[in-house]
Amino acid sequence: MSLKMPTKSPFITISDNFDGYPLESFNINPYLATNLDRVLIPGGFIQDRIERLACDIAIDLADEPFVALCVLKGGYVFFNDLLDKIRHFYRYRYASQTPNETTDLAQQMKVEFIRLKSYENERSTSDLKVIGIESLESLRGKNVLIVEDIIDTGKTMVRLLELLKGYNLKTIRVTSLFVKRTPLSNGYTPDYVGFNIPNKFIVGCNMDYNEYFRDLNHVCVMSEIGKQKYSFKKH
Repeated sequence: MSLKMPTKSPFITISDNFDGYPLESFNINPYLATNLDRVLIPGGFIQDRIERLACDIAIDLADEPFVALCVLKGGYVFFNDLLDKIRHFYRYRYASQTPNETTDLAQQMKVEFIRLKSYENERSTSDLKVIGIESLESLRGKNVLIVEDIIDTGKTMVRLLELLKGYNLKTIRVTSLFVKRTPLSNGYTPDYVGFNIPNKFIVGCNMDYNEYFRDLNHVCVMSEIGKQKYSFKKH
């Protein structure tokens, strides 16, 4: 008897009334801790969830080559962790194959990096500027996996997907480590979601506040003191 893994796992919902964990329960720099309130999601929990997302994606892609499109800056750490775990999944799944065959599978993953610039109060996709990639034409006819760290309102991602429709992609999938529940959301939900989180002011896991707190391993809720202290960039 064999157990078949479902091709898509349910995301984990962090409820609105969940207060999180005490900062003292984790090894957090005391200087940073003075600007934080609680730990919302521990780093180890996040890594476990990324591992499952990697399995979901690898199974759905069914060994087809694909382009992983990282949305900078926030998605970079999640992007690296996710692709490492997809590669590990391939190595584990095809352990009985020859080294060359396993290597060929890993080489089917191509990476590209983009930044998105949008203009507020504009609806046309022509007002979304994609920079970083030499040409979106290079994606034509390919399987594309967009990797984002967090979906907030969902407006920018919807506009990106509309823009990419013009390139006749073979398939397009979106994964986001976090989706925030906010009144401003347009209701968009990616294909693969790590955590559905409350509308709180969070930092960590490469999510910053004016370029600070990216290096935190945990997702933490900012304190009022921290928000005031780092409300403007220091020069």
